[in-house]
Amino acid sequence: MKQIYAFEQKEDFIKYEEIIEQFSNKLKNYQKILEEQYELKDLPKGVVWTTPELATTTFSNIQIPAYTNKDLIYISPDVTSWRKLFLQQLEGKQLPNVQHFYEHYSENEVFIILAHELTHHSDLFLDEFDDRREDGIWFEEGMCFYLPRKLLLSEEEFAEITAVEMELVNAFKDKYGNHSLEDFGSNSYVGSLSSIMFDYWRSYLAVKHLVEVRANNNVMSVFEQYRKWDQEGRIVPLLDYFEVESLFE
Repeated sequence: MKQIYAFEQKEDFIKYEEIIEQFSNKLKNYQKILEEQYELKDLPKGVVWTTPELATTTFSNIQIPAYTNKDLIYISPDVTSWRKLFLQQLEGKQLPNVQHFYEHYSENEVFIILAHELTHHSDLFLDEFDDRREDGIWFEEGMCFYLPRKLLLSEEEFAEITAVEMELVNAFKDKYGNHSLEDFGSNSYVGSLSSIMFDYWRSYLAVKHLVEVRANNNVMSVFEQYRKWDQEGRIVPLLDYFEVESLFE
């Protein structure tokens, strides 16, 4: 993959040069894991490193400065901006543990976001980037967080981010939980940051439950069921097929 630097000012490149190099090297190692174990065959052409402003106003109009398409991954490596962004998710709620976590959001956690974007390119996922995705999106998004977190974070880090997102789901379920997880992304362009992220939190927790409880930590078994659902004609929504809708009631 090419490393593409999209900065308006030379000073921005200099500011991020070190962390970009660190992330690039770590991504190569994660790429090998995906290639050897999770059917990563077709890589994106490159990673576009940019500022939060350019990521969310020039290259896209979504609020989150990390996303991928068939050809490119776009991401801002600015840890301070990620901290500020994720603190907005609290919407003024008094959640001390969550606030502390995001105030100290680490470079490692930001790297997981980059790894999430690369995970989307695994051939284990059934839909292509140009497909009109209308069902089972939650599964891919949840798995794209579960895999890098499980593979790359320490047990303590993994437990911490899980606890944070469980607390956020509980805090916002009355406000944002009145739609099915099958409607993932319905607020992607018009909702608040928290309403957008609510579906990501739920998706991750649903996939974690499927892998660690239902499949006894056998992630490939979950992928086999996912493929079976597709081969049978997607007769029922994937959420019903996996019987996980009740997790968030």
